Amino acid sequence: MMTNNTIKNNINKSDNIIKWLKMQKKKTSLRFLTCGSVDDGKSTLIGRLFYDTNNIYSDQFISLKKDSKKHGTQGNNLDLSLLVDGLQAEREQGITIDVAYLYFYTNKCKFIVADTPGHEQYTRNMATGASTCDVAILLMDACKGVLNQTKRHIFIVNILGIKNIIIAINKMDLVLYKEDIFIKIKKNILEIIKLLPNKDIKLHFLPISALNGENVVYSNKIMLWYKGPTLLYILENMKNLNNINDKISYFPVQYVNRSNSNFRGYSGSLSSGKIKINQKIKILPSGMVSYIDQIIFYNKKINIAYPSEPITLILKDQIDISRGDIIIDFNTKLKLTQSALVDIVWMNEQKLEVGNKYDVKIACKKTQIIIKDILYCFDMNDLKKIKTNKILINNIGRISIVFDEPIVVDLYKNNKVMGGIIFIDKLTNMTVGAGLIYKILSIKDNKINKYKLFKKELNQLIKRYFLN
Repeated sequence: MMTNNTIKNNINKSDNIIKWLKMQKKKTSLRFLTCGSVDDGKSTLIGRLFYDTNNIYSDQFISLKKDSKKHGTQGNNLDLSLLVDGLQAEREQGITIDVAYLYFYTNKCKFIVADTPGHEQYTRNMATGASTCDVAILLMDACKGVLNQTKRHIFIVNILGIKNIIIAINKMDLVLYKEDIFIKIKKNILEIIKLLPNKDIKLHFLPISALNGENVVYSNKIMLWYKGPTLLYILENMKNLNNINDKISYFPVQYVNRSNSNFRGYSGSLSSGKIKINQKIKILPSGMVSYIDQIIFYNKKINIAYPSEPITLILKDQIDISRGDIIIDFNTKLKLTQSALVDIVWMNEQKLEVGNKYDVKIACKKTQIIIKDILYCFDMNDLKKIKTNKILINNIGRISIVFDEPIVVDLYKNNKVMGGIIFIDKLTNMTVGAGLIYKILSIKDNKINKYKLFKKELNQLIKRYFLN
């Protein structure tokens, strides 16, 4: 367990705090999520990772002992899930409701963890947590095997473009650590993988006991038939299959920086690629051309910038640029579009239907769309496509949308920032859906039957305000 003096001792070993901070910066970082069905042990697994990597402070440990005794879920032993399930409702019900983001580190790597809900009711929360992660840990109960929620979560992480999936078969202690049970579940998962739309994934299978710590941080001493690495070893040595540094350079303008009358910069961060001084660029949608004069990073001028770094760009020309405009390399051949096919996770009680209009946000750009068509909805039990005219809450489907104006977008598999859409209700301003651009359509596909949509929208208004 970590004491409150651990970091201080680490700093002393590194001579000074500056050197220690530089050491931390050099460490690789990884975002991963845990997902699975209710009671599969997700929160316990995260607690085990924290406990066995000495990322629990002494005051947290004291609080954990008190809470474990109070709730009594593990008898006289520590209930490590209480480190993660912070909401009172979560502790009372013994389930994860909200997405918990946690941070821990080892000598080799820094980790950002999204512990996501397993209950079907909170599928939207799970999808939200998965959207920013590089790796998914799918936890399964060895006693239960493959459940419908297992298929749902595999499908969601797959369409969200997560290419590294770790199948951790938990609670092996409850099945007496039998190898044949592990092999059976592995075969069932491989059959499901064949049904997924995106085949470019890398799977890792391992048997664990999060409660006892078997194969989590330390190698197991019981399942001698398993010769593979521990969960922590897999995470520390994970290679990102989607290198955003090598892709198209997108710089969505988040803020026009006018700190004084003599200064004009454009602040934000690269969503992919890299950008350097003297680089020839163009601004979309206007198409105007200029050059990068300066790149400012935390009040320092740098020669080159990479994704996720907060930077301010200064151009050599005075150009009218607004929030939501995109700066790209001049040689990038990119066309504006007004229509796209989108995979959507619907998050609202009111169903999504053809003709509905929503505000949407892509990167820093806010605009409006209309639902042109609903192609199908996915059956989460067998991942088959079902023809439908509506999408209900927590369901996933593919739709066709038309933007109110020409806009810069990319496929989600190429760029999560430029290919991700947030759907916003125009009246309540609430987020009602999350979309992933699957295909960019040509101009000829933008045509819609405006009379038909007007008639449908008018009928909806009459039903909502006069027939209830």
